[in-house]
Amino acid sequence: MDPGSTSTKVGLFEDDKLVYTSSVSHSVEELAQYPTALDQKDLRVKGVLELLARNSIDLKSIDAVIGRGGIVKPLPAGTFIVNDAMISDLRRSSHDHASNVGALMALAIAEQIGVPAYIADPVCVDEFEDVARISGLKELERPTLSHALNTRATLFKYAASVGKDISQLNVVVGHLGGGISITAVKGGRMVDTSGAMDGGPFSPERSGALPTTLLIKFCFRSGMNEKQVLDYTTKKGGLVSYLGTNDLRKAKEMVSSGNAEATLVFHAMCYQIGKEIGAMAAALKGTAEAILLTGGMANDQDLVAEVTEYVSWIAPIKVYPGEGELEALAAAALRVLRGQDKPKEYVS
Repeated sequence: MDPGSTSTKVGLFEDDKLVYTSSVSHSVEELAQYPTALDQKDLRVKGVLELLARNSIDLKSIDAVIGRGGIVKPLPAGTFIVNDAMISDLRRSSHDHASNVGALMALAIAEQIGVPAYIADPVCVDEFEDVARISGLKELERPTLSHALNTRATLFKYAASVGKDISQLNVVVGHLGGGISITAVKGGRMVDTSGAMDGGPFSPERSGALPTTLLIKFCFRSGMNEKQVLDYTTKKGGLVSYLGTNDLRKAKEMVSSGNAEATLVFHAMCYQIGKEIGAMAAALKGTAEAILLTGGMANDQDLVAEVTEYVSWIAPIKVYPGEGELEALAAAALRVLRGQDKPKEYVS
């Protein structure tokens, strides 16, 4: 299950084969009565169970339930058993995000069936090397938030294609979606990353790295409070700021129609993606064997081609378009069920 802002994606898998998928939607008005995403748990669980019942899916045929992981403390990569400690930390999380309810939903449904509940590779995965944590200001440590779920799923796909275990991989992974994260992977570990929440390229909605002194001046003169500035830079930045849309397809239509600003902004986004891939390749000291591009924007051939022009000299480019979050979650659960991976116990 993958809870989003106004819907929950649901997938039923038999081994690694998707046999059923759908989505349960909720209106903005329906969700507005709940103060936080966690408060929506019962509503969302009810919607998922009703969806499964309408499609005559026998709950007793399910061996495990896995939900998208939320924002808790920094964690190693892998699959985690949903337990009381995790639920407690999610309830105390300072981030009110739809992903936080994924573990609660998984546990609620799993308990009805009598099977284990898991999350896998949440955005708070932290495998940084110590040198990557230093920001340049002692009070601030570089954050590790990234698109870990899709990044790791892409690692497993690439590893299978070259006959390696992911622990043998030194690669750069670029997740190119509504948010962008560029990750250096050394020995299968995500040792450094830059995401558009706190750095790196701008994305359809996020500003990415900004000039520090200008940002500070902007904050003081804007009249915005902390939340407003955060929303402005993470939800109204990037393509939204320049072109008024977070849809790359619409931005490309502007480019095709001869819009000079849209053309420049599109090229700038490709430029910044390429530049950050180069930075992460440097973090690997030139040992990257491949550059893996994934996420929704990796479907855009023009974007992939332009980014390739910047970085193909570093290593071969492999493209895995789409985000495939349900498939990534199912694969993580399947590795546990097959005994290929041992689930981790969450400790506060």
